[in-house]
Amino acid sequence: MALRVHRFPLPWLLVPVLLGAVPVHAAEPVALEVGRLTLQRCEGVPGFCGTLPRALDPSGALPGTVPVYFEYYPHRAPGPAAGTLVAAEGGPGSPSTDSRAEYLELFEPLRADHDVLLMDYRGTGRSGAVDCPALQNAPQLTEALIGECGRALGRRAPLYSTTLAADDLAELLEALGIARISLYGDSYGTYFSQVFALRHPTRVRALVIDGAYPLSGPDYAWYPHYAPAVRQRFNRACERAAPCRALPGSSMEHIAPALAQLRSAPVAAQVRLADTQLLDFMAGPSQLALVMYGGYPRYATVRETDAAARAYAAGDHAPLLRLMAEALLSQDSRDATHSPRLFSAGLAAAVSCQDPPQIFDMNRPVAARLLERERLITQRRAQFPEHYAPFTLDEYRGMPLDWTFIDQCVRWPNVPGVTLPLVHAPEAYPDLPVLVVSGEFDTVDSAADGAAAAARWPAAHHVVIANGLHVNALAHARSACGAQLVRRFLAELTTGDDRCAAAAPPMRLVGRFVRRAEELEPVSALEGNEAGPSLLRAVSAALLSAEDAVTRAREDPSGTRLGLRGGRYSLASAGEGTDIELQKVRWTEDLEVSGQVHWPGRGGTVHAMLTLEGAAQGTLSAEWPEDDPEGLARIDGRLDGRRVRAEAPAP
Repeated sequence: MALRVHRFPLPWLLVPVLLGAVPVHAAEPVALEVGRLTLQRCEGVPGFCGTLPRALDPSGALPGTVPVYFEYYPHRAPGPAAGTLVAAEGGPGSPSTDSRAEYLELFEPLRADHDVLLMDYRGTGRSGAVDCPALQNAPQLTEALIGECGRALGRRAPLYSTTLAADDLAELLEALGIARISLYGDSYGTYFSQVFALRHPTRVRALVIDGAYPLSGPDYAWYPHYAPAVRQRFNRACERAAPCRALPGSSMEHIAPALAQLRSAPVAAQVRLADTQLLDFMAGPSQLALVMYGGYPRYATVRETDAAARAYAAGDHAPLLRLMAEALLSQDSRDATHSPRLFSAGLAAAVSCQDPPQIFDMNRPVAARLLERERLITQRRAQFPEHYAPFTLDEYRGMPLDWTFIDQCVRWPNVPGVTLPLVHAPEAYPDLPVLVVSGEFDTVDSAADGAAAAARWPAAHHVVIANGLHVNALAHARSACGAQLVRRFLAELTTGDDRCAAAAPPMRLVGRFVRRAEELEPVSALEGNEAGPSLLRAVSAALLSAEDAVTRAREDPSGTRLGLRGGRYSLASAGEGTDIELQKVRWTEDLEVSGQVHWPGRGGTVHAMLTLEGAAQGTLSAEWPEDDPEGLARIDGRLDGRRVRAEAPAP
């Protein structure tokens, strides 16, 4: 575990997900007695809010309290609740209550007879968010800034451990009169949830950990599953997509020539993703590593990296440089204001540097630790040169600290009398009902990490969602299967028939990036078509232009972006989907595509009305199933005065 991005990778996504304002009707109570606490109706949220003062230091050595903020959503049906559902957010550094919309959606089918409780961990959100201003506002993480934050926290630093946050939840349950809970955690929330279940097993009816990793394990601090998960992600995605599978070799072999070029001749890159977003960076192996290891933007990275690397090796740099720029933006978990209440970089550092083991001994002085690091790095480089393949250890370490993990905490200061790590995994875990959910293509918390976590719990059931990415039970997941299984397990303590996990659809990959429409395969003519091969190639380019925007709408349905080679498109939420307005978007250099595209969300049909200029002139209507790898696009329209009726594999 380290300073990790949770789920929302790009800065335009890093805004708290809030429910719309909910009016309070006269008949509805404005206060609620729960246990020994009186809760007040939340402003703009359909629940009740409260704060439980907790001692900052349970030993009493340091004075002060932490205001542990929580939200309580009572069940709707008459009579007593069947149970209480609790959700634990990822991070570390993010407050659980800012993801209330996602958690309430996950729990919705159970809310008639289940209460829901959300708590901000101490040091996050409204629970006294830790603020290390220099770290919170810095352009990027550095070892020195992380160390400075630790020195500023001083003796308070160990008091923000996951251990004490877990004890806060136990005390909150006691105050609310809640005997047992069904606990769902995602990403870092899986770490918190496991710590809670180990410290307070009698409080846990059921435990679900989604995007899980173990509390400890062999070679833990070196992230032994990270590189294998990266290689597996791209190789398997390629094997399951016909255009990529038809090429000789594995995806790693397809990417290798671009990596070799980046090693021999790094490129000074300048990429504009939006009118106000211009990134200058040196494109080298570490930037490609960030694309592949960081895995953000989630869908686009899997869909495009293989083809973008092949294009780069052939001299077309734009697609891969765009992925690098998007990945560089994705590393930052802060919102645009850098508010510690929305994401606390200081809390993230305190948890990451104190709770899990590091490659070096955190109980040694910083100077000795720096020497130890160099010795261990030299040793690892010699003994395990392929540990982070296809990248070298030095190329891996060249990624931002947000993703390399192993160097982050080398300058974190010692606290007298405190022995690290602060979280210790026992030899024997309690026999609790546990569901572990992993995404097959998750690189951050891989399926192998999930298996290692599941192996510690005697009654654990591990489900791997085929083709799944990071966190698979919440709304952004590619398949509804994860949510279905989690709900069933929370209700019945079994997933029952979980064959849907293997049925989640493969991703459609970009077959190739091209500069001119004439380099593409033409779509297939249907009866009544009058357009020749050149125009049908332009249709292929138009479909790919539209799907390029849809791919990024999956990450965030708002804002304005620039097309790959020119033009722009704007995104606006539309129910569960997104409306996309294209303005002279150029996926190829010789074709401008304008018009409207509606992406309906997961599993629906994309509808597009497109106007083409350049390599072809005219209008097209098209539709295709978004999550069906074998689906077909149907196209109708007129180009250069000729009727177009055609079909093609969905782009």
